This record gives sequence, C-alpha cells and structure tokens, in this order.
Amino acid sequence: MNLYPLKFRPILKTKIWGGQKLKKYGKQLQGKTNIGESWELSGVPDNVSVVANGFLADNELNDLLEVYMSDLVGDSVYELFGNQFPLLFKFIDANHDLSIQVHPDDDTALTRHNSMGKTEMWYVMDVEDDATLTVGFADNCDKQTYLEALQNDKVESLLKKIRVKKGDVIFIHPGLIHSIGKGILLAEIQQASDITYRIYDYNRKDENGKTRELHTDLALDIIDFSVSTPQIDYTLNINGATNLVQCPYFTTNIISLNRTIQRDYAKLDSFVVYLCLEGSLLIETEAEPCTLQKGETVLIPAVLNDVVLRPTSQEVKILEVYMDQIDQI
Repeated sequence: MNLYPLKFRPILKTKIWGGQKLKKYGKQLQGKTNIGESWELSGVPDNVSVVANGFLADNELNDLLEVYMSDLVGDSVYELFGNQFPLLFKFIDANHDLSIQVHPDDDTALTRHNSMGKTEMWYVMDVEDDATLTVGFADNCDKQTYLEALQNDKVESLLKKIRVKKGDVIFIHPGLIHSIGKGILLAEIQQASDITYRIYDYNRKDENGKTRELHTDLALDIIDFSVSTPQIDYTLNINGATNLVQCPYFTTNIISLNRTIQRDYAKLDSFVVYLCLEGSLLIETEAEPCTLQKGETVLIPAVLNDVVLRPTSQEVKILEVYMDQIDQI
C-alpha cells in the first residue's frame, strides 16, 4: 500500500521546569503538572515515534525507514542517514527557567558520544509578559573570565538576555550558550541528538533534594565566546512560504494562509514536516486527505509531490521543514 501523510503519538517528557500549557495545544497530560516537552517526531534511540493514523498505525518511525527507505525521506537523505531519522521536533513549555546550556557540533559529538551534533532553532508560540531567552554573551568573553564568573556564581551577569514575543525566531548554532526563560512556550527543530551540556542551573534541587549534574569541563572546549546575533528577522508572506532558517541540517519556512494553496515538492529530494501553530487545515495529497489541528505535527513522505493546504479555520499558521542542503554537511 502507498505512503500517506503520517501523524505520530506525542512523547511527553516530565521536567523539573515543565508546566501545563501544552494542554492548550491538544496534549493529554494525564494529570501531571510538570510536562516540559512533547516530542512530536523522533528517531532518537529509546524515544522513537509511533505512527498514530492509517494502516501503518502502531509502527515505529525507524521501522518505516527500513521498509520505505528513500520513498519516506528522499534519496539523498536516506543515502546519508540510512535508517536513522535525522531531525527531532519538539514543543517546549518552560514554566520555570531552563538550565543554561550548550550543545556540541558534529565532530565533537561523534568523537565523544558517537552521535550527531545539535544545531537547532526556536519559534516562539506563546509568551508571558517580560519573559526572556538567554542567547550567548552580552560582550565578547574569554575562558578565564567565564570560569571566574562560574566559580563566583555570577555567570548570568555575562550573558545576553532578550525579551521575546510570539512569532520570534532564534537560531542556535553549536557552541552558543542558551536557555529558555520562564513563561515561554516554543517549537524546537533540531538535529536528532539529545546531547546537552548543562553549565548552570541556579543551584536548584530536584524532588530528591539533589542539584542536577553540570558539565563544566565538557562544555569549556566548545563554547563560542564571541557575541552573536541569533535572532531572525522576517516579514510574513500571507498565503505563501516565508523562509525563517536555512542551514545544512534543515530549512524552515512559515506558511500563513487564509485560503487554499498548493505546495509543489517535485524538485525537493526530502520529506516535509508540518507543525501546526494556529488554526486547522485539511492536507490533500495523492493519498487519503489528512486533517491537522493546532499543536499537531505531520510527516509528508518524500514520494508525495503535490500537496494542497486547505484551511478549515479563519487563519492558519504552520511551520514547514525539510532538508535540501545536506550536501553541505
């Protein structure tokens, strides 16, 4: 039988900093009050997504890759990544500040962890007044200044905090120190890696009265001490695709629509993922139509070239993600 738009069961993650806002995006929290993440689409070991719709329901994503190969993800993607799905998609609810952290690049991650690195981006979906993101250093820094601040519990004084609003986009390259502040809910698109070096956690304790592990030595060799500008400026194009991020690991566009549009992927050698941010729509392909609601995610297999997006609410916003520059990896 032919492939079709695939939905997956969310993998919910309890976090010390999590909350309940994901209920507004259709997630069933099962009475828990500290759900920090919903892994929408994942091939990460021990966290592999399971299909929720159609005749492939109950099958794991990585098993589908073994069977459908390039029909699912595209020839070039399958050639490079094989049966490992290369991206990870999340919704994150920061009811409290996340730890200050940094991620390794591909070479470091491969050497230390036999893993790919972690390049990622954020799209802010909901935000409380005066909420902030931490993104890099406020001024150029060096290792000695950083270590002295860390030892004196003053590392936060070195960092750049930015106020954000709904719709803001941040690109996080490996080595960039970052943190999501209290009161922010966002979509995160990243390489399929779960490697994080935690460098500061406000000396808070978990439910067992213990402070969480820090990774000071591992982080020191990879931190980018220069000032960076990770915030992305864009002008929204109604009823079309507006590019947000384009890097070797993923391209992300935002599509805002109030009428039916068509997307032609015939020249794209990649799967496409839609994350619905607002509203609802009907997705029509050569296969059976598929509905998509706010807070849902769907994978469009590479073999499906013509996609019609038909709004079923007054306004719709979705993120569109694919891989079209992997020859640069």
